[in-house]
Amino acid sequence: MFKRLPIILLLIFGAIVYIGTAFEPAIGDDADATHAEAAKEMLLRHDGVTLYVNGIRYLEKAPFLYWLVALSYKCFGINQFAVRFPTMVAVLLLAWLAYTFGCWAYSRLAGFYAAAVMISCIGMFLFTRIMIPEALLTVCLSVAHLCFLQAYFGTGTRQRFYYGFYAAAAFAVLTKGLIGLVFTAGPVFLFLLITGKLSTLPQTRLVSGSAVFLAIAVPWHLLAGFRNEDFFWFYFVNEHYLRFIGQRLPKDYNKLPFFSFWLLHLVWLFPWSFGLPLLFKLPRFPIPQNQQIQINLYLWLWAGMVLIFFNISTSQEYYTFPAYPPLAILLGSAFASAEGKNQRYLLWMNGILAAMGLLFALGIGLVIWNNKNVPPASDISAHLNQSPADAKKYTFSLGHILDLTPQTFASLSGPAIGAALALACGFALAFWFRWRQDHFRATIAMVSAMGLLFVCAHFAHVQFEPILSSRALAKEINQRWEPNAKIVFNGEYETGSSIGFYTNKQILLLNGQVTGMEFGSHYPDAPKIFLNYEDVRRLWVGSERVFLFTEDIKKEALLKNLNLPTIPVATSGGKSLLTNR
Repeated sequence: MFKRLPIILLLIFGAIVYIGTAFEPAIGDDADATHAEAAKEMLLRHDGVTLYVNGIRYLEKAPFLYWLVALSYKCFGINQFAVRFPTMVAVLLLAWLAYTFGCWAYSRLAGFYAAAVMISCIGMFLFTRIMIPEALLTVCLSVAHLCFLQAYFGTGTRQRFYYGFYAAAAFAVLTKGLIGLVFTAGPVFLFLLITGKLSTLPQTRLVSGSAVFLAIAVPWHLLAGFRNEDFFWFYFVNEHYLRFIGQRLPKDYNKLPFFSFWLLHLVWLFPWSFGLPLLFKLPRFPIPQNQQIQINLYLWLWAGMVLIFFNISTSQEYYTFPAYPPLAILLGSAFASAEGKNQRYLLWMNGILAAMGLLFALGIGLVIWNNKNVPPASDISAHLNQSPADAKKYTFSLGHILDLTPQTFASLSGPAIGAALALACGFALAFWFRWRQDHFRATIAMVSAMGLLFVCAHFAHVQFEPILSSRALAKEINQRWEPNAKIVFNGEYETGSSIGFYTNKQILLLNGQVTGMEFGSHYPDAPKIFLNYEDVRRLWVGSERVFLFTEDIKKEALLKNLNLPTIPVATSGGKSLLTNR
């Protein structure tokens, strides 16, 4: 019990930070609310095979995360906490898996470091704020690779772990499609090839294990194909092959520049990315028949396949999330080794981090002091330097950071001061403990500093809610709702998808038969929700109330084309709600 106390305390701390911040803010527009709506319609339709959003078939996603969120709705009700709960559990599972993997492969200390890296790196917190499958996919991959290695290096009953590998690989496919198979089978194949053990492949329970894989992965795909014409082409060709080569239709994604793709991992793994130089050693060929060296190779193949795959393919920053566990385990081993052999490096690392924390605190303090007389705004968007002409940047993580102005800190002064103090004090304390060679307390200080930073970032995220979500406008609609009223979006559904989630009403779309709605709109059961300007004009002069939602950058053109009087209802975060009466 006492040997496991550090990881127990770490998981408790992680639960407080991650689950504690899952209640707010509101579900965001775009992918967050769209995916949450798909899980909600799955529950309400009692259909676990075909996903729907706004009544339209939504066939581009694998179902496992949606099954879990639908189950979460059953337990907690339909709300933002229920949406986030499965992902938060996945975060804690990843920390525990990193610990278990590190303990088995290296040492208990390496496992503790690996868990600390997983639970407190920036990427882990940043990319679990919205409903995307990366954390769940990474759990499946981690289980698969741990099972494979335990079976490969084990004997007797340990060989049964191969079945865990095949089952986890199947759930990875049900979480995010065929890359679940690529990122499980790929590292295994390369590992056996490089170590000269490819001839042992049949010994991995290949036939019976494949039967387990197929029994889990195939039924949903077959049912989805039988129930939805052209599903196989759309799902496997358009959403897998054509997406990989950058020819998917419609094109609604971006690709990171080459150097940004690689260098940003220093941010996503911060503050532990300062340990990456400890990992770079020249490989030895042929690979020695040494278990730890071969495990190192396997972890590099796992991480490398993810990173190189998405460097070649279309990519968002969070796509490489599945590379975090192998890098965290390698870092855990390196930090544990450095405690005995390279303590000076650890001291220098913590010294640099302490200096960075101090400089960050001084910078934040200076900005807040210079703007101490600026009153906070009820809507933070009033203080942002938003650039509608460069809307592409908002598809990337932290895109709105580029809009921050000194005046913004009038609204964000509390979280900013808290973040500055957390990093300055936490990193300074870690340096002090490292100086005294109290490595355990130094690690705890770093984890605590990052945890407090995440809590402050959460409160800042809440301040950004009007920009990232349209819940405030949904509330205005609910307060004014009348029988037979209509809601119309100016453009695609994703621009205000949280309105659909929070009003529980079907959304009509003006010129919105695009992106995620386009393919499903051609099925005969698709509701008549796609409108042109003439359709909206008829509704506008009719006897029923119409709510018209638009982004402000599109508002002028909308009013010009509509050419009818409108009554403003509310504005929030660069979005407006109009009505006809």
